[in-house]
Amino acid sequence: MKQRARFSRTAVVGGAALALVLSLSGCGGGSDAADGDTIHVLVYGDAANKVEKELVATFNKTSKVKAVLDTIPGADYQAKLQTIINSKQAPDVFFNWGGGSIKPFVDAGLLLPLDPFIAEDPDLKAKFLPSVFNSAVVDGASYGVPMRGTQPVLLFNNGKVLKKAGVEPPKTWDDLLAAVKALKADGVTPIALGGGDRWPTLMWFEYLYDRIGGPELFQKALDGDKDAWASPDSRKALGKIRELVDAGAFGTNYDSVKFTDQGSPTLLATGRAGFELMGSWAYSTQQDAHPEFAKSDLGYSAFPSVEGGRGDQANVVGNTNNFYSVLKKTKHPQAVAAFLKLMYSDQFVKAQLSIGNLPTTTNTEALLNTAASPEFAKFQYDMVKAAPAFQLSWDQAYPQSAATAMYQSLQQFFNGSMDEDAFIKAMQALPTS
Repeated sequence: MKQRARFSRTAVVGGAALALVLSLSGCGGGSDAADGDTIHVLVYGDAANKVEKELVATFNKTSKVKAVLDTIPGADYQAKLQTIINSKQAPDVFFNWGGGSIKPFVDAGLLLPLDPFIAEDPDLKAKFLPSVFNSAVVDGASYGVPMRGTQPVLLFNNGKVLKKAGVEPPKTWDDLLAAVKALKADGVTPIALGGGDRWPTLMWFEYLYDRIGGPELFQKALDGDKDAWASPDSRKALGKIRELVDAGAFGTNYDSVKFTDQGSPTLLATGRAGFELMGSWAYSTQQDAHPEFAKSDLGYSAFPSVEGGRGDQANVVGNTNNFYSVLKKTKHPQAVAAFLKLMYSDQFVKAQLSIGNLPTTTNTEALLNTAASPEFAKFQYDMVKAAPAFQLSWDQAYPQSAATAMYQSLQQFFNGSMDEDAFIKAMQALPTS
């Protein structure tokens, strides 16, 4: 994801939810050990699971304590995690996005600080880029080891569709508006949007706030400065969003389309849309579901600049990385520590690169040529390396308690059922701690 993808953080507590999680237990683990001699690794269920299965199998070849891989389908991940995190069914190790996504668990005393592991094996920290590793440092203690890869948000395109409409990947906002007009005239939806998931809509706000106000604008809001949401730059960003929606860029039924059920990726892959703004995991999604399209016609570019904006066009938004965190009550901390070491191995890096992910280990650059698409891997790597600022996705930067209200406000402003002033008021009311 997850892989941004990101999802509703509302906890759904109930037997049906728990039954779904338990029914998925053991996916890919392959262990015959008694449950007392296992560690459960819970991950977001998607195309990247093939790598996690491979690493679990590698670990189980030499470990007396066996790892069992459990998966939860992407759209349900956060809610189901909330359901089991403090129950008997809690995993030993679980996938997350660092930052605000794990702070409530830290505050509740559920997570194991990883500094003792790092003291025994300094490479658990030293083998990762510091700016990424520190995204899972909370109150001065380390609570996550990077896994999967960094996930900048890119503007993906269908090269065949763009060529037919005489369109190039846009470098400026005016270029994007012109592309929307040309694609509409050619009978395709200009931009696929999984508005039914709501978090894909957020990406348009993140980039426009950055391009217009610079990364400082959102940081002020996150730090509790409510005036930031009512600033001229904030209103200008909202105006640009309204301009794009009113131009028909997303069609009319985007709120009934989802990324998590392959809706928006399929629109792009089958030529019914020209663009999709999505995290870099979109490559592995397309590679898995539409391999010929991923190989031949899937294009990508940076988000366009906005004239007069304060933000550098080289800035990126997205998820700095995914992380594995550890539950304090695990019965096998040493086995967990050994499992986490695989996250900086050459095997891990090569496997992630093979599905389009970009690990943030210190050995990644030397292995970029082994990627499924070396060009895509190098594009991402250079983009992240050169970025003056990497803004963490808003729904990961804010505490989990803010997610539902945030998503609702974004969706309602986007579809026109909430005006600018009401949106600003709603964002000012979000909890920041």
